[in-house]
Amino acid sequence: MKRPEEVPAPIDRTSPATVRVDLETKEVVGVAADGTTFPYWTFNGTVPGPFIRARVGDTLELHMKNSAGSAWPHSIDLHAVTGPGGGATVTQTPPGQETMLRAKLLSPGLYVYHCATAPVHMHVAMGMYGLILVEPEGGLPAVDREFYLMQGELYTNKPAGTKGALAYDAAKATAEHPDHVVFNGKPAGLTEANALKAKVGERIRIYVGVGGFLPSSFHVIGEIFDRVYPEGGLLDPVRSVQTTLIPAGGAAVVEFTAEVPGRYIIVDHALPRVFDKGAVAHL
Repeated sequence: MKRPEEVPAPIDRTSPATVRVDLETKEVVGVAADGTTFPYWTFNGTVPGPFIRARVGDTLELHMKNSAGSAWPHSIDLHAVTGPGGGATVTQTPPGQETMLRAKLLSPGLYVYHCATAPVHMHVAMGMYGLILVEPEGGLPAVDREFYLMQGELYTNKPAGTKGALAYDAAKATAEHPDHVVFNGKPAGLTEANALKAKVGERIRIYVGVGGFLPSSFHVIGEIFDRVYPEGGLLDPVRSVQTTLIPAGGAAVVEFTAEVPGRYIIVDHALPRVFDKGAVAHL
């Protein structure tokens, strides 16, 4: 599970640069919930993968290594990269090998990246997704705290609540019938002691993406978003928004200030996903 506060610092330079990113694809067995494990496929060992931060006009130099312990080839399609496959055509990487991609980042925005090796939906459902932020010239307005959340699903061979080792269920994925809907890889993983933390009066920005197949009706109970940058576009925010819809393979940026102390509940407002499948986090 990726910690939501693991966001690189804002970019303070004013001219383009080459940004090197090192990714290693790893197939790992991780804790999905209390008493259960799941065979996640990951970028750098976490779900989602690292938050990549660059500036419009930068050149992205991405080195992708596939762990020698992997059973499958892997690759990366970055929605921020233009050209066939978004990088996937040149990063198909067998186990134990490494590939490299260079691409100029032409458009500011918040973009999804994911594995694009066949069967693509299987690689994505196993956890191979993340976000890349391409800041506009001049950057984004300053805030006090930034967080990184991605919603996805787990399609497992046993129903929710079953203890023990779980496996991927291809038929459930094809039918889009997940057993769990998750933030950062685990059902209800960012709750209680693992909650996001901020102080009253701080300006909060959350970078939110959907790595899985189901759109998210993203909502913070007891808050109104002061600004929303819908679908990852960073030029014209919408103001005073209660819930924002994030499509599969899409992203959004939301900003708000918590004026009242207490626990705020972050949800996908398709509520059965909250109460039955784990699409909940705490702030």
